[in-house]
Amino acid sequence: MAALTIATGTGNWFSALALGVTLLKCLLIPTYHSTDFEVHRNWLAITHSLPISQWYYEATSEWTLDYPPFFAWFEYILSHVAKYFDQEMLNVHNLNYSSSRTLLFQRFSVIFMDVLFVYAVRECCKCIDGKKVGKELTEKPKFILSVLLLWNFGLLIVDHIHFQYNGFLFGLMLLSIARLFQKRHMEGAFLFAVLLHFKHIYLYVAPAYGVYLLRSYCFTANKPDGSIRWKSFSFVRVISLGLVVFLVSALSLGPFLALNQLPQVFSRLFPFKRGLCHAYWAPNFWALYNALDKVLSVIGLKLKFLDPNNIPKASMTSGLVQQFQHTVLPSVTPLATLICTLIAILPSIFCLWFKPQGPRGFLRCLTLCALSSFMFGWHVHEKAILLAILPMSLLSVGKAGDASIFLILTTTGHYSLFPLLFTAPELPIKILLMLLFTIYSISSLKTLFRKEKPLFNWMETFYLLGLGPLEVCCEFVFPFTSWKGPALLPRLEYSGAVSVHCNLHLSLPSSWDYRRHDQDQIIFVFFVEMGFHHFAQAGLELLAQAVHPPRPPKVLGLQV
Repeated sequence: MAALTIATGTGNWFSALALGVTLLKCLLIPTYHSTDFEVHRNWLAITHSLPISQWYYEATSEWTLDYPPFFAWFEYILSHVAKYFDQEMLNVHNLNYSSSRTLLFQRFSVIFMDVLFVYAVRECCKCIDGKKVGKELTEKPKFILSVLLLWNFGLLIVDHIHFQYNGFLFGLMLLSIARLFQKRHMEGAFLFAVLLHFKHIYLYVAPAYGVYLLRSYCFTANKPDGSIRWKSFSFVRVISLGLVVFLVSALSLGPFLALNQLPQVFSRLFPFKRGLCHAYWAPNFWALYNALDKVLSVIGLKLKFLDPNNIPKASMTSGLVQQFQHTVLPSVTPLATLICTLIAILPSIFCLWFKPQGPRGFLRCLTLCALSSFMFGWHVHEKAILLAILPMSLLSVGKAGDASIFLILTTTGHYSLFPLLFTAPELPIKILLMLLFTIYSISSLKTLFRKEKPLFNWMETFYLLGLGPLEVCCEFVFPFTSWKGPALLPRLEYSGAVSVHCNLHLSLPSSWDYRRHDQDQIIFVFFVEMGFHHFAQAGLELLAQAVHPPRPPKVLGLQV
């Protein structure tokens, strides 16, 4: 706070915020790290020790390279710095190697790469409307947005405790968004194309980029009523966009095309055999589907409608990452999830095309594409919710309605990440950091919109307050109960219980003022009631043990 006070007087408050969060990241270095730490160490070893022709074939470790080529080259560059810290970390056969120097290098590499994220946040702040300017620094929209992004709780725990490199990737996305706000469309398109070849999960928001660039850049004029002036279509701009995408793709995939390895690369990028759900379910539609199937299968066994010998042995609650067949309900295929996702994003894409509202309309559509993919995508991880939370932060400081949606989404989404940190030493850290971020978010946005209607109604307030008792039950009540089961069951139960509550209010409003005020809006709402999910993922697994004994756990820290 002292640093912030000094910075306020000098006008360097943004630098103070960035420095403060960097120091916090350094304090988190000794904390728990997940198997993703070993994933990235192995990728360092693969790209450093082997020729490019073997990158996507190497399988000594179960953590094979499954990110696009640009990320592989990123690991290759990092490896040439890593060798000065500890050469042994670059040995492909040194599985689960984790020396103190390796730990410091990998932790500091994440912190260093966040420089791009900090720069992107600063650029986004320049795009914020300054109409609501408070007297105090802390009431200014730019200051609030900077805190919401730089100190984002989810990004802090996923990157700097759990361990991943999401910061600089989200930096690329935010920078591309900023460039579109600044009407630098070609730069925005280039940055997003590069981002896709770093991490392909961003394909989920590609429809928003494609439609917006086609509608707002390739068509150079509109009619007075806002509809398209078809004669204004620019072939030159379309060709320019296509050329940017082609050149970036050629640079990324060209070497593997020359080696005739594209099928192998794509098989690694899209490993559909991992199954419908991640081992610890994200609170989405398929979690409800799995839970319902589990309930029906247990009832069927009790009533002897089902033959225990015909029940699939692969279980979606066993902690294994694998394909499985549903017992009662139809099994879900990757194509089915794709169709559901496309149907979910159609309303927002429709509104972006026919009722465009400039960059803010694009940002709403992008958020909805991210939420739709989270709800209906194949093998979704809890961490994927950040793909919606971070862009939504930009909208939250603009309108009270957006702020309300953001607060519910971010509080629920961040809490759904709690099962990622299941070790005792991290319990006070995650609770304290989330409390601080949540209290600040709510108080600052309430202050910003104090002259407008309340941000929450009584039902939403009651729902959010329910997170407290839920956490008490998961962390302090359940461990002392008599429930005993597989080694992973306590963590599965925790994940399940969190999904219960978080799935209650993951809403997807497909239109925020896309149409005129006081007109009917297209509302696409997922109000998923999952009060029995706790039992489906944990308690019912115990009942299923009577049919099939538990297998040894094999938890894969898969990337999304």
